[in-house]
Amino acid sequence: MAWEIFNNRNGVEAYDVFKQKILNYRSKKNSFYDNPSIGCIVLTNPIFFDKKDWIELPSNWKHNIVQGKSYNTDEPIGFELWKKVQLLLEKYRQYDVPDKNDNNFPILEETKPMYNTQVTKIRIGQGAFRVKVIDTYNRKCSISGEKTLPVLEAAHIKPYSVSGSNHVSNGLLMRSDLHKLFDSGYLTVTTDYKIEVSSRIKVEFDNGKDYYKYHGKDLFLLPTKIEEKPNLNFIDWHNTNVFKS
Repeated sequence: MAWEIFNNRNGVEAYDVFKQKILNYRSKKNSFYDNPSIGCIVLTNPIFFDKKDWIELPSNWKHNIVQGKSYNTDEPIGFELWKKVQLLLEKYRQYDVPDKNDNNFPILEETKPMYNTQVTKIRIGQGAFRVKVIDTYNRKCSISGEKTLPVLEAAHIKPYSVSGSNHVSNGLLMRSDLHKLFDSGYLTVTTDYKIEVSSRIKVEFDNGKDYYKYHGKDLFLLPTKIEEKPNLNFIDWHNTNVFKS
């Protein structure tokens, strides 16, 4: 899942290399086949310093550290390190103010490309959005209950391309075919969280039996936290602008 979502942004160019780098940390008693799960830390608001601004490592830094090293700002090394970081953060701060209502999982959107050499603009937070939606919906399709992860996709209710948010409340976890129908306007969710399937499927394709069985039913799964439930404003936007009634 980490490779599928972030691909070469994990730091290597191919999955086999990615897998081998992880296995290098495994003992023979803890094989990949016996334990295929790995931990995955998602960075939702990274700021990359230019090489000329890189901070020299403290003298007590050990190069075999994987994670967990920290410095206390009450101590000289930690205090000096934090002062340098703060100065650079001010220089590189290129982000919008986060949503004040999003205390659970703030994702900041970039206001301009971070890399001039990139062919396309990087969508900061897109990968984190998918991870969060997958976890919030407990790896199950919100409509069908399907739990085969490779066919599950995080759908934006209001597309990112039209100022949709990468907050989990703008997302639904869907089986890939249901996601396509949702994005194409043949399926939607009402403001009381019921599934509505367009009659246009039957009219245009003379088919749809497998989908009409969901019509009028409640969503199979909804987040328990209020702030994570599908936002009614986003749902209303989808019903008005996308759904083919």
